[in-house]
Amino acid sequence: MTSTLQSFNIPEQALDRDCTTLSRHVLQQSESFSPEAQDLSAIMSRIALAGKLISRRLSRAGLMADVLGFTGETNVQGESVKKMDIYANEVFISVFKQSGLVCRLASEEMEKPYYIPENCPIGRYTLLYDPIDGSSNVDININVGSIFAIRQQQGEDLNGEAEDLLQQNGRQQIAAGYILYGPSTMLVYSIGRGAHSFILDPSLGEFILAQENIKIPEHGPIYSTNEGNFWQWDESIRDYTRYVHRHEGYTARYSGALVGDIHRILMQGGVFLYPGTVKNPQGKLRLLYETAPLAFLIEQAGGRASNGEQNLLDIVPEKLHHRTPLVIGSKEDVNLVESFISEHKRRQTDTLS
Repeated sequence: MTSTLQSFNIPEQALDRDCTTLSRHVLQQSESFSPEAQDLSAIMSRIALAGKLISRRLSRAGLMADVLGFTGETNVQGESVKKMDIYANEVFISVFKQSGLVCRLASEEMEKPYYIPENCPIGRYTLLYDPIDGSSNVDININVGSIFAIRQQQGEDLNGEAEDLLQQNGRQQIAAGYILYGPSTMLVYSIGRGAHSFILDPSLGEFILAQENIKIPEHGPIYSTNEGNFWQWDESIRDYTRYVHRHEGYTARYSGALVGDIHRILMQGGVFLYPGTVKNPQGKLRLLYETAPLAFLIEQAGGRASNGEQNLLDIVPEKLHHRTPLVIGSKEDVNLVESFISEHKRRQTDTLS
């Protein structure tokens, strides 16, 4: 055995290391076996189950009928709906419907929240999620992801409009993270005590701890944005883009899949930008389902997230599908983008005065 391991340059002790599962890690992070900690661990296990089901479906997508392509419908955002969007959304509902852990689920694919039926056990938590982010990549076999956040219901929800979500900023999130479906399926999460990554081991059917307390570099070489929108951006964002074009040490990386691009920034440093445009001044990304969960996670890794002028975790949504611009990543790089925005506003003010 030793000679075989050595021939593959695999240290023998690597096979003996303690494999920490996701549910066990959540309880360790909570430092408690209280009912709240057990609920949180159970919710994360259910999210992991949804991720496993979606991962399996994606891995077989090209071999199955009615998996790829569009449904012919549009969602509440006015966007064309992919078949995988519908499947993934239904997976999350199915996984949580009988769990007794949540009272409602809200997704960017649904106009209104889905409330757990009265004949099912009902919990006190809300799951907010983007079931498949970057679904346009599915048909061409490029990575996609799921984004999630957990919040606790505040007060009574008498009219079924989830109005308490419109009274909370992102700091009220109990947990947040994403699942990346790539060469391996990876889950990254935080409950407010650092950011941690797990890789799905298909032979075990478990997410196994890969890296604890991930720290994003203070500065990184990557800027990630869709430069096809260059002439639709505000002049301040165009000035920033010209700046990185003129200075050495910057590398453009953009896949069109938010989770994949954010994961690269988390691991290697840099900045991801999804600014507003002439057509969509507030951008296209949703606060509750995308930008706030990612902001929570990145801040726990030592980074920053902003709409260009305000910390994303301080923004209170005006509606369920509230949109925001996004500037997220390493502190120094986010600060640099904000400096271009503030300088442009200062010049505009000086011109008007």
